[in-house]
Amino acid sequence: MKNCLTFLFVFLCPFLSIAQNNSLIISKIIALPKDSLETKKLVSSFNNLLIAKEKPNEENNFVWNKENVETYILLDEMNGIEKSGKYKDDFFFKPYLTNVVKLSNTEYFLQFSYIGISENTPTLRGSFELIAHKENDQFKFSSTLTRNSSSWEIKKIGNCTFHYKKSINEKTAVKYEKAVASFDKKLNATNQQTDIYFGADFPELLKMIGVEYKLDYNSRVSSTFSSKSGNRLLIVKGDNDTNFNNFDLHDLWHERLKNVVSSKIINKPVDEGCAYLYGGSWGISWKDIFKTFKLKVANDSKKNWLEVYGKFDNFGETKETHLMAEYVINALIVQKIEKEKGFESVLEFVSCGKYNKENDNYFQSLEKLTGINKVNFNQKVWELINNEK
Repeated sequence: MKNCLTFLFVFLCPFLSIAQNNSLIISKIIALPKDSLETKKLVSSFNNLLIAKEKPNEENNFVWNKENVETYILLDEMNGIEKSGKYKDDFFFKPYLTNVVKLSNTEYFLQFSYIGISENTPTLRGSFELIAHKENDQFKFSSTLTRNSSSWEIKKIGNCTFHYKKSINEKTAVKYEKAVASFDKKLNATNQQTDIYFGADFPELLKMIGVEYKLDYNSRVSSTFSSKSGNRLLIVKGDNDTNFNNFDLHDLWHERLKNVVSSKIINKPVDEGCAYLYGGSWGISWKDIFKTFKLKVANDSKKNWLEVYGKFDNFGETKETHLMAEYVINALIVQKIEKEKGFESVLEFVSCGKYNKENDNYFQSLEKLTGINKVNFNQKVWELINNEK
């Protein structure tokens, strides 16, 4: 760590005299294009990209349109990167240009880092890579995903396109596409085009999309990132399954719902209830989840479900494979709503707004759709439990 900080300090010395603004900081040691006019356009466009990254992705006019969804996934990682809660400064971490490589007459490879300095000690917040594409009098920018996967194999099944290094489990891919089509039909989201990239692990996932380093992700070993543009959904996986031998219906439900409904209005307990009902959890079917729930949780006829709701006690086998009573209750309610009023009403329920302790938005929607309210909640939930086979 000491050697790293020493390197950063030595590297930053040429920058320190000009590090007082929030624009891209460029040292004299960086080799920029020989044409000063081209350098001006490149730097100006890049600064505009870094400013616009705080807007919704679709409003960023400095994204290369040919690879917009691939670039959105990188911009999501850069969003808010300047902020520091510790120092209470929205612009504590400054952007430093660290490398420029000419790839062709119209393209440049750029590397840059966000670094904050306090009491002469630098902190690296994140380092990124992207491609600059010359368009008329300015540059547009893309992530490195397409470049980094240019030698990969591609297989298209239905509306899903799979990107992989050597081989893929086609049986799993076919099952996945069918499950996607089924969920999309339920969500009235037909003709959604999905691209999936299979990285080996989380470090490779980050490298693929153009993230060299991000402080937030120290020690993380696996994850999945996604981005959306129009009817295109991009998924980049880094979960030690490069051949696609498995997928989780539960996770797939969440993925497809967020492709249709903004995460800002999704009620998590209702969403999880849907996922239990349509995809089980941790490889456990809905039928078996309910059996365990009845055995471990609904084994006391005096239990008051209104008092239980919001405690989120785990009745799963382990902390990692957690199961929650709230999610089971909502699965039963969702099942009732879908049977009586159709899936459109389920979509209305799951979109009732984010969970909060008061649950006003939840109960308003619940009463509107089912007549269930706080007064009769306990009675109605017991009826749903006792009627479930």
